Amino acid sequence: MTVQASTARAVADMESVAPQDADGRARVARALAGRIGGVWLVGVILPVLLAAGWELAVAGGFANGRLMPPPSQIWGELVRLAASGELWTHLLTTLWRVLAGFAIGAIAGTLAGLLTGASGLARQALDPTIQALRAIPSIAWVPLFILWLGIFEASKVALIAVGVFFPVYLGVMGAIGSIDRKLVEVGRVFRLGRVQMATRVLLPAVLPEWVISLRSGLGLGFMFVVAAEFMGASEGLGYLLVDGQQLGKPAQILAAIITFAILGKLCDQALVLATRPLLAWRDTVRARL
Repeated sequence: MTVQASTARAVADMESVAPQDADGRARVARALAGRIGGVWLVGVILPVLLAAGWELAVAGGFANGRLMPPPSQIWGELVRLAASGELWTHLLTTLWRVLAGFAIGAIAGTLAGLLTGASGLARQALDPTIQALRAIPSIAWVPLFILWLGIFEASKVALIAVGVFFPVYLGVMGAIGSIDRKLVEVGRVFRLGRVQMATRVLLPAVLPEWVISLRSGLGLGFMFVVAAEFMGASEGLGYLLVDGQQLGKPAQILAAIITFAILGKLCDQALVLATRPLLAWRDTVRARL
């Protein structure tokens, strides 16, 4: 059972309890917390089993842990980096770059998507060029941004913003283009003005796809930050990757990769929680079909 299904069932139980039954609501709330905790526990079983299996394989001599260190060595490297303060310096630097690039790319992508989605003329004029730019590999932007903006933070943030821009742009433009015509007709039947039509009909129809595009853009932001930190960076998780490769330290490389994964997951979850109130109005099927 998914987290959404467990949550929906628990919420239904809470709604079935009389308002004056405080003890009943408390019991349902505890059951909800237990269900969510159980689902999270199931989610970590697979990576824990894989890590334990590799640790046992290396310890038993069935595998060589030189190029693929066992989890104990990776954990030791993480502890060393954290104790020295290097890990937090690199992590916070990467996080700042991703968030800055994400903010710029998401705002630009949203505005461009709104323009091309709402105006046929703007779509014909701008979309072919944007689609052509979208096909350019991320690495191809690196020398140009270095030439324009130097090797410092501006070029790195700009590269991340480019990575975020395109999925947000496509998501917003596609969401506007796929609004059901019958929704607009219902709004006209109720004599809604332009502002009311936009806020009560069009905006709710676009929000779900917009949130998905933001999550996709955030994921690409973390992918582009690695390329950005290859551009002469002296700090950041991408720098840890390069440093580990140059010095032949696979444990450091894997420690940086795992940190990337955890940081990306936490940022994605934070985005989901931040945008959840925007989608609270939806009445969707949350259980497994």
